[in-house]
Amino acid sequence: MSGIIRKVGVCGAGGTMGAGIAIVTARAGFETVCYDLAQPALDAAAKQTAGFFGKSVDRGKMSAGERDAVLARMRATTSLDDLADCDLVIEAVFEDLKTKQQLFAALDPLCAKHTIFASNTSTLSITEIASQCGRQDRVVGMHFCLPAQLMKLIEMSPGMNTSRETFDTAWSFAEAAGQTPVRTQDKPGFILNALLVPFNNDVIRAVEAGVATPADIDAAIKTGLGYRMGPCELLDLIGLDTQLRLCEAFYPVTLDVRSSAPPLLRRMVAAGHLGRKTGRGFYTYDGNAMFGG
Repeated sequence: MSGIIRKVGVCGAGGTMGAGIAIVTARAGFETVCYDLAQPALDAAAKQTAGFFGKSVDRGKMSAGERDAVLARMRATTSLDDLADCDLVIEAVFEDLKTKQQLFAALDPLCAKHTIFASNTSTLSITEIASQCGRQDRVVGMHFCLPAQLMKLIEMSPGMNTSRETFDTAWSFAEAAGQTPVRTQDKPGFILNALLVPFNNDVIRAVEAGVATPADIDAAIKTGLGYRMGPCELLDLIGLDTQLRLCEAFYPVTLDVRSSAPPLLRRMVAAGHLGRKTGRGFYTYDGNAMFGG
C-alpha cells in the first residue's frame, strides 16, 4: 500500500461511480468504508458488487477466496462518523458545488489532520470545492472514469492550495490501486471530458438529424476507430442527465456551440430516458446489473 493510506472512505458509494471506486480500492487491498445517505442504495450497490465479483470468479479472473477477501474489506455505512479514521476520503456525490463543499466541511472536524480529501468531480473547480473545508492543502481532484471498476485512468488535479505532499501521496495511492494517473489542470472537463462532451453532442445531433440509428453509429465507431464501447452505449452508462450537466458547465466557460446541449438531449432527460439507471436511453435495459465483471 502507498504511504500512510491504509483505509479509504468512499462517499456516494450507493451510486454507480462510487460503487465502482469502492471496488477499485477494496480489490487493491485497502480497507474500504462505503458511505451513502440511503441504506437501500448501499444495499443495491452491495448486491451489484457481489454480482460483479461473482462474474469475475466465473470467468476465472479471481478465485472464490480472493472474492471473499475483497468483499470482507468493504463496509457499508450511513454514518459520517465511520469515516473518521480513514486516511483518504474520495467523494463521488451529486455534481453540485455546495453539496461537495458541505460534505468536506462536515468531514473536516471528524477526520485526522493527515486525512486527504479527494473529489471525483469532472465539471467543478477543485479549488472551489476545497475552499470551505479548513484543509485546502489536503484536497485533490481524482477523477475516475466510468465504469471505474474496469477503467484504469484517473485524472489527477491539484487545486491552487493543494500541497505537493498531498498530490504525491494521492498519486502514489492511484498507482498502488492499479490505476494509471495523469496530471491535469484544475479546469472543467480536464482531458477526457473536454474532448468527449463535444464529441458525444455531435453524436446526439447526428441521431436527431436521422443520419443513422444509435446502434449503427456505435457499430461504426467501434469497428472503424477500435473503441470498445460506442458513444451511445457510453452515454447510457454515464447517464443522459450527467451529459446535460456537463454541457451546462462547459458551454458558459468555452462558448463552444459543440458543448451546448442538443435539443434531443434535453428532451430525453425531461422524459426520464436517462440510460441504464432508468432502463431506457438510446437503448432499453432489463435489470440494473453492474457493468463488466
